Amino acid sequence: MAPALMQRITLLLNHVLDSEPVARQLLRPREGVLVQFHLERWPGLLPPPPVLCWRITPAGLLEWEAAPPASAQLHVRVDAGNPAALMLQALSGTQPPLQLDGDAALAADINWLLQNLRWDVAADLERVLGAAAAQQLSALGAALARGLRQALVGGAARWRAGS
Repeated sequence: MAPALMQRITLLLNHVLDSEPVARQLLRPREGVLVQFHLERWPGLLPPPPVLCWRITPAGLLEWEAAPPASAQLHVRVDAGNPAALMLQALSGTQPPLQLDGDAALAADINWLLQNLRWDVAADLERVLGAAAAQQLSALGAALARGLRQALVGGAARWRAGS
């Protein structure tokens, strides 16, 4: 199941990169470079995450590496001790604290991409469903994200108070 999931994630990442020409221009000169993400402190009760390593293609897109060599040019470390909070940050567009190790110029480019690229879900929905339906689904999605955020923040506060 992990390879299929990673292929879908790679398609989504490439869709986001393709929607911003500056992103692909930034990555094109880095053809062949490997960038690996490490989810550190991943909870042992959860299945281990798949390898998160991508090679930059000549087109400035990403190709998932299922069995990457040990020599990635950039390692991006993310504290994943609380996957729910990490997902919440991703949904809200907030970048979690990262540690980037490796090529400094590449680290600056990847950091810029992480801070500036966003998936425009509403625009994609509009192309498929039309403007009215896309607007309603976007509003529903935003409300669900707010509710999830409030539930997680409230649950974390109650958990801390009980500790």
